[in-house]
Parts: sequence; C-alpha cells; structure tokens
Amino acid sequence: MTVSLARQVYYVAWGDMRFIRHNILNIAVMSIMSPLLYLIAFGFGLRAGETSIGVSYVAFVIPGIAALSSLSASFSSTSTRMNVQRLYYKSFDEMMMCPLSLHAIALGKCVLGLFRGLFASCLIYVLGLCLPQAPELALTPLAFVCILISCMTFALLGMAAALMAKSHQSLATLNSLIILPMTFLCGTFFSVADLHPVFQAILYCLPLTHASECIRAAALPAYLDFPVLSLVALVAFGIAFYCIVYHLLKTRKI
Repeated sequence: MTVSLARQVYYVAWGDMRFIRHNILNIAVMSIMSPLLYLIAFGFGLRAGETSIGVSYVAFVIPGIAALSSLSASFSSTSTRMNVQRLYYKSFDEMMMCPLSLHAIALGKCVLGLFRGLFASCLIYVLGLCLPQAPELALTPLAFVCILISCMTFALLGMAAALMAKSHQSLATLNSLIILPMTFLCGTFFSVADLHPVFQAILYCLPLTHASECIRAAALPAYLDFPVLSLVALVAFGIAFYCIVYHLLKTRKI
C-alpha cells in the first residue's frame, strides 16, 4: 500500500516536476529576489546593532525571512498552478477522473510548492550563514526540519485556497486577506514577545508566527530555547489544511 501510494504521488507530481526541470533558472531567480530584497531593506537598511536576545539584527531577521519564504513560495506556487489547471486548462478535472487515491492527489499537487519553498528558504538561510554580519547563525538539522514542515504546511494551505477559489480574482482576494497580513505581522521582522499580550494571542493564531519562532530558535540554538509547542501547533495547522484539502476533493466541491 505504501509503495502504491508513493507511486501515485509520483504520477500526480510528474507534470510539476517536469515544469520545474524546464524552468529551473526562472524559478531560481524568482525564488531568491524577494528574500534578498527583504534582507537588504530590513536587515541592512532599517536597523542595525543587537537585539534583545543578544544577536545582531541581521542574524535575527534571516530565519524570519526563511520562514516568510516558505510561506510565499510554497503558497503562491501551489495555489497559482492549481488555479490555472482548474479554471483555465481544466486538466485538474481530468486528473480527478483517474483511478488515483485522493491522498496521492493531495500530496502530489503540493510537490511544486514544497520544492520552491525549500529552495527559497534554504537559499536565504545558506546566504545568511556566509554573511559576516550574522556570525551567530548555526547550521542545524532541526532548522531544515522546521523549514520542511513549514513549506509542506503552506503548500497545503495554497492547495486549499486554490480549491475553494471560484476565480482568479477570488484567489487574489484570499492572498490579500490572509498571506499579506501574515507577511509583516507574524514575527518575521520583530519579536512577537515584545508586543502586548492581546496582540500576541492574535498572532499566535496564525501559522507563520509558529514557523518563524521554530526556524529562528533552531537557527540560533545558543540564544533561544526551542519552542516545542510552536512546532506542535505548526504540525497541527498542516494536518488541518490537509483535512480541508481532502474534504474538498472527496466532496468534489472544486
């Protein structure tokens, strides 16, 4: 059963993997531009010196940008391609008529977003490790695991958004109402702990806050304790998004 499911996931993801192969240069450029601009603008342009946890602001903000990259790249890649396949080419309807497991469809269609999110997040993370302004950053396996979970979670969120969207405009509206606020409010460029408890409670209801907390703590193990509860919350968000995707596929409300 496991082999069969893995093979079906491969079949579903095959088209997206071919797309990645033929557009790898464009994907690389698009994946690095936004994180790099955020790093230049926020890391070097707006603030300098140390933060309240005793690290440079550049070292503080790079894990946050890695978390942000996992959100933007994974969500936009999955949702945009799914939306085009559903509403323009109608190829997703043909896939739904194939004898494929719904689990394989849900997982296979997230591969593109997972790959792009991993590529963008790891690229900015490795770049940060090479910067002399961020000597506190450490390369740890836990940081990679957190990035992987974040990318999968946000790819599933992108798929759920694409399945619920009725048009390209409605997907853009979802992006403006959900993704854009998370970009600037979820501890990417500042510490959520410095905010009023009411605002902290609101922001901890958003998945990017937990992703930022986990990746930052994993990248700065000598300065921050790892937030196990945030990792559990991030996994819970991923499971919830997966259940939504599976429900939409099962009820054919697409």
